[in-house]
Parts: sequence; C-alpha cells; structure tokens
Amino acid sequence: MRIVVDVMGGDQGCGVVVDGVKLALQSYPDISELHLVGRQPEIEAALRRARCRDPRLQLHHASEVVVMEDKPIEAVRKKKDCSMVRAVELVRDGKAEAVISPGNTGALVAAATLRLRRLESVERAPLAAIMPSAKGEFLLIDVGANPECKPIHLVQFALMGSIYSRELLHHRKPRVGLLSNGTEETKGNELTRETARLLRQTHLNFIGYVEGYDLFADRVEIVVTDGFTGNIVLKSTESLSKTILRAVRRELAANPMRQLGAALARGAFQKIKRRLDPDAYGGAPLLGLNGVVIKAHGGAREKAIMNAIRVATETIQNKINETIVREVAQATPNLGLAKTAVHAPASAVA
Repeated sequence: MRIVVDVMGGDQGCGVVVDGVKLALQSYPDISELHLVGRQPEIEAALRRARCRDPRLQLHHASEVVVMEDKPIEAVRKKKDCSMVRAVELVRDGKAEAVISPGNTGALVAAATLRLRRLESVERAPLAAIMPSAKGEFLLIDVGANPECKPIHLVQFALMGSIYSRELLHHRKPRVGLLSNGTEETKGNELTRETARLLRQTHLNFIGYVEGYDLFADRVEIVVTDGFTGNIVLKSTESLSKTILRAVRRELAANPMRQLGAALARGAFQKIKRRLDPDAYGGAPLLGLNGVVIKAHGGAREKAIMNAIRVATETIQNKINETIVREVAQATPNLGLAKTAVHAPASAVA
C-alpha cells in the first residue's frame, strides 16, 4: 500500500507528524511506500531528530502551507504549491492510494473534491467520525464537509456510512438513525422528513429518528445529519469529554481519601480515558471520492497520526470505494432519482 501524508498543516508541527509516521512504519509492514509532503528541509530535520531512516519513505517538497485561518477554496486555488494540494495530487496521479492531512478541514474537502472528483453516482463527499458510546461506538456522518444538504445527500451519507460501519467496524447490519429534535415521526423539519421517507425505501436498517439523548446509548451504529449540525455535535462532545475528565481529576485530587480511592480505581479510570481518547480513532474518512482521504485532527499527536495511517490502510484493504460505487448505483434508481455528476465542492464547516 502507498500512503501520502501532508506533514505541514497541523497545530503540533512537522516533528509530531513525522514521529507518528515512524510509529506507523514500525506497526504496519504492509505499507510499501510512505510519501511525506511539505517543506523538505523541515521534514529532513524532523526525520533526523526521530532517527527515522526507513527506505519506504519518499519526500516531496512543497513551498507553501494552508493554515487554519485560510479560506478553503481560495487557499486551494491560490496556493498551488501547498503541501495539502501536492499530497492530494499524488493520489490523483496514481502514485499513492490514500492521503492523510491534519490541516484545514475545508481546504482538504475542497482540494480532494476538485482534484480527485467524486465516485460515480455520489453527489457529496461526507466526513465520518467514530464516536464512543456506552458500550461500543457509532459513526456520526457528516461532521463538517457539507453544511447545507438535500435529502438525497443524507440518504447517500447513510449508504456510505453503512458500508464503512459494516466493512471496517464489523457491524453486520448497522442500525441507521436520522438525527432530529425528537423520535416521533411528526418531529424534524422538511429536510429530515423527506430524508426519512427516502431512507425507508432503501435496504438499510433504518430505525427512524434519533435525538441527542440517544446518541451515546447504543441505540444505533450510524447517526446521519448535515455537516453543520454534525460539526456542532462533534465539537460539543469533544469539549464536554475534556471538561468531565478535568473535573474528575480535580475532585479526585482534592484530599488524601479521594487520592487513595483514585489509586484503587486507577485501572478503571485508565480504561475510560482510553475509550474517550480521540487519538485512538485516528481520523475521519472523507467518503465517496476517487481515492482514500483521511482527515486527522488539527491537534493530532503522534498516536493519532499513526492511527490515521492505520485507518487509511484498512480502508484500502477493504476496498470501500468499490463497494460504495456498487451500492450507491444500485440504490439510486430505486429512489426514483437520476444519476448526477456534481463536481464543485461544497464549503466545509470547519
């Protein structure tokens, strides 16, 4: 497998990304080539510090960087020699099968959509995030690529999310829920009501509406929503989990008795921390494109980069794109909708 990593766009700097790449090379022998794209002097310095001399590494110089403050489409069009665009172009040109970037989400969505194009019959490429639940995990889709959606877009998100959940997360028949402001059929808005009607016509295991209260209760394996709502849910959840962990640490350290209790329960607390650790999930796949695209968190550390590369290898191995093309094409006529070829990227939320 051939993987390309944009090393310049994250908040933690080039060195952290290179450290994550080193861990991935040590852990995943099936990687035949790993391309690093960015300012070559900085990459070379980071490789020396990490003592990483793996022969599978290939370096590609890019003189520009897309920063978080850049406007996505404008940055992609004006910064022709930025590391993100160059990385995506390696996939487009057949030199790699997957690209990972911790950079600007909107710019990655724009660059990948413009350079790679969508798979046949796919109208929008959604970002999918794996979220921990009470006993397992669920897929939240879309989490930021498409703030404005039509019902057919949400139906396709459900289809692609089901494929990903089935093939990579091993849910045999994943339950699909449509995020709304209540579970009753009378709830929701025009978008959710029409989407629900269309989802009932598919082969998916659609259980109806789910509300925010249901998200972490193991009621579904896939939660479908537009990118605007999904991004708010994702960031609110991340913030809440960090707040809870900080509060627990503070209270457990308040006096010697609590400190003793914390020491006795250390194993349980560590297990909870691991389950809530976003680094363990690696990154969010941008589904529905001619190539594998993984968006790592902007603040991703070494472990997160390593796991983002792992997610990329698993997506390639399971031939997710071939399955998406086949199942989306099969579902479209059944919904009474003509195939479309939409190439302009939607503006991402974040």
